[in-house]
Amino acid sequence: MLAIFLKTLPFFGLIGLGYLAARLKFFSEEASAHLTKFVFYFALSAMLFRFSASLSFSEIFDPRLAAAYLWGTAFVYGIGMAVAFLRGLDTPTAAIEAQCAAIGNTGFLGVPMLALLLGQEAIGPIILILAIDLIVFSSALTILVTGARGGVRGLALLRTVGLGLLKNPMIMSISAGLLVSASGQSLPAPLEEFVATLGAAATPGALFAIGASLASKSAERLQIAAWLSFAKLILHPLFVALGAFVFFRTDSFDAVVAVSAAALPVAGNVFILAQHYGIAPQRVSASILISTAASIVTVSAIIAVVTALPG
Repeated sequence: MLAIFLKTLPFFGLIGLGYLAARLKFFSEEASAHLTKFVFYFALSAMLFRFSASLSFSEIFDPRLAAAYLWGTAFVYGIGMAVAFLRGLDTPTAAIEAQCAAIGNTGFLGVPMLALLLGQEAIGPIILILAIDLIVFSSALTILVTGARGGVRGLALLRTVGLGLLKNPMIMSISAGLLVSASGQSLPAPLEEFVATLGAAATPGALFAIGASLASKSAERLQIAAWLSFAKLILHPLFVALGAFVFFRTDSFDAVVAVSAAALPVAGNVFILAQHYGIAPQRVSASILISTAASIVTVSAIIAVVTALPG
């Protein structure tokens, strides 16, 4: 575990640097928002495009891995909603708590960190997991919230979900990369250099942006945030492990990637969704803050455990 912890330390160090810069007012909240936008729309998208363009669809999509991750994530999503309903919460609030319990920071933290820790062969499974989070569970939140509020329905709801996916640069960059891969053509040298240079900014930029955004997060409703952090950091990887190793028996390396991705802290885009829909943003904020701080230890421990399992 110590070796893995030391490898993850630089990543969390960059998060800490971003947090410190924002807390000391060296980096304003507005600057943090602009940096996040740069990473989301440009640097990370360039990285995902380049990765996808070098992989075939078969290298990314594995039905057993997809089923195992979907099963484990949906199970924890259901637990999150059930606990919320038992506390008397409405459907939109239950749905946002379920997002905290089951959706990790795969884009900003998982892609760069797991690719380094587990090797370049982990990129295909990571992209698949990211796509499932964005396509399945972000869409589920939209459907649950708008349906519960009596908003758009039927074809109008499908249009809203579809437009949301089309506006997501990570989905579009992965799709564009796969189209390039399917064409059988390699990227022209100048374009390859361009996306490689731009994509290189994704790792430090994303990690710094995570830390800077944490500085503006509140630590209110700690009891609920602690429960959601426990669900995300412990229950989510546990149920994904059951799905990958026991029920669907995925390839052992892919199972390790899936469990490692499931161990990541609450995704920052859950806060954006909470703000957009006006649903418990302080609760989500505290969950992101607590889960990210605790993940410094838990992520290393879980990766150490799953990588030590016999193949």
